Amino acid sequence: MNLAFVESPVQLLNVLEWVHTQGGDDPTATTVVVLPPVDPMSRGQLRRMAELARDEGIAVRWQEARGDSGAPLKALRALAGLVRRADHIVIGDPFSRYVQLLLTLVRADRLTVVDDGTATMEFVAQLARGERLTRWHRRGRTGPRELVLAPVTATARRRFTPTPNHTVEVFTAMPVEAPPGIAVTRNTFAWTRARFGPPNIGRGADLVGTSLVETGVVDPVPYQEAVAVLARTHGATRYFAHRRESAEKLHALEAATGLEIVRPDLPLELIARRGPIGRTIVSFPSTVVHTLPLALAGTGVNVAVCDIAPEWLRATASPRAEGFLSGVTETARGVQRLSSVAHA
Repeated sequence: MNLAFVESPVQLLNVLEWVHTQGGDDPTATTVVVLPPVDPMSRGQLRRMAELARDEGIAVRWQEARGDSGAPLKALRALAGLVRRADHIVIGDPFSRYVQLLLTLVRADRLTVVDDGTATMEFVAQLARGERLTRWHRRGRTGPRELVLAPVTATARRRFTPTPNHTVEVFTAMPVEAPPGIAVTRNTFAWTRARFGPPNIGRGADLVGTSLVETGVVDPVPYQEAVAVLARTHGATRYFAHRRESAEKLHALEAATGLEIVRPDLPLELIARRGPIGRTIVSFPSTVVHTLPLALAGTGVNVAVCDIAPEWLRATASPRAEGFLSGVTETARGVQRLSSVAHA
């Protein structure tokens, strides 16, 4: 039995893509456990993605693991038997402390990590460098919680290391160079292209939002100014909000730019493929500059990325932020690169 753990809509989309690549494997051999976050937009998208997964014959189990203080332990007890019986574990977020805790119960000798967006790039790079697993936008401080969870993280780290009796696979659309022994399977979004589209394409442009302000990386003032200039320059009328963008920020963007704010009910790869979509899609450095060219291959839609200028970064941003964001842009294939200076 394949057992997958997902915490975001994109992770669930990529589990569907992974199942699609298995060829003759029976989709009913896969069970997906959804560990939903608390924010309503993510939960809504996850419910829609769960419906699509069930349509494919995949069993989906919705397991609350957040909220009240007893939820994590209750969920762990509920999932323990399922985890121990699984032959193949599939996870979407190797940085998740809760998933790392579940990995301490795993007996399976096969492990697959599917894309959780650009975080996959940092995950593979940290594995190659032998570093402890830390999200790129965190400053890396070690607090009491990290010290308590250190043994759990260390056990998870060992699970991501292949041995003669334990295989590790990374299923990704991102440009990564995995350490020796880890298999890399390319995600071409074949399932998405087979199930959706081709889309109706308009003449104008659409902008794609980012949660870099919410994660404390980018200052909100230059971000809003950049969105306004990009909208004017490219004739954009719609702004597809990231599921983590705050309502206050989106209201301010709408008032300042006149853009129609769209809160998608599915990951953008599916929204764009389903259409209608602008002839040009403009994004800041994010997952979609790697995934949209694959999902929209052959449609004639142009994907453009606007760099993040160093002066947009907050003083409290991680020292790794500038280099990581530049790497996201520089390694994207099939996209038009826009200068942050020209659009500041």
